[in-house]
Amino acid sequence: MDKVVTSAAEAVADIPDGATIAVGGFGLCGIPSVLIDALLEAGTTDLQAVSNNCGVDEWGLGRLLFAKRLRRMISSYVGENKEFARQYLSGELEVELTPQGTLAERMRAGGSGIPGFYTATGVGTQVAEGGLPWKYDTEGNVIVSSPPKETKVFATAEGEKEYVLEEAIVADFGLVRAWKGDRHGNLVFRDSARNFNPLAAMCGRVTIAEVEHLVEPGELDPNEVHTPGVFVQRVVELTPEQAADKRIEKVTTRKKEA
Repeated sequence: MDKVVTSAAEAVADIPDGATIAVGGFGLCGIPSVLIDALLEAGTTDLQAVSNNCGVDEWGLGRLLFAKRLRRMISSYVGENKEFARQYLSGELEVELTPQGTLAERMRAGGSGIPGFYTATGVGTQVAEGGLPWKYDTEGNVIVSSPPKETKVFATAEGEKEYVLEEAIVADFGLVRAWKGDRHGNLVFRDSARNFNPLAAMCGRVTIAEVEHLVEPGELDPNEVHTPGVFVQRVVELTPEQAADKRIEKVTTRKKEA
């Protein structure tokens, strides 16, 4: 039951080239930066990453992207990262853009054993009809496009409505960051850092959690646990320095009032 491993390097050592990784975080908030750096140091490449976004040019998943370790991204928002745009438009990176709520539910469904679901989001657009550019060649021509998806009409309280079928996401590995966790893998996320972390933990076949504050089993109030240990296979305890190393995506200040 003790899932603590000695280091982040040990925790990611068996992630192979070509693996699919689900990564928690939103922008730079709640990202598993220590595990990402360990994966970078391991030299793992040809990865498919499932995450709301791809960090920024010099932090988070952006570090793997800059080193050209990512083959494909499934994400919702790709702003704030010039290298991402460059690789995508030059044909170096394949990108499957997904509506944010749909992405969250695809990950949750994968962790719940649900193979797919119907949603109204994207009906009547290229999300459902296909044709979204997933990959370009070096000349700017689209060489891979999204396929059309199955749609179905359901009776609702407002009348008949059309819905599109979305498939669940199950990743080979999930990488998350928790504010507090115990040796059994029970995790607590703090404030907005909760974001996509529980979903990434659920949909990973093997989930690795970096934890800012490691406590003993029984110390966590069960009512406060966001991700039960059944979803987590490995726990990495961060040092105080690692826990404190957090970046702000956009620093905004205002003049001090007199």
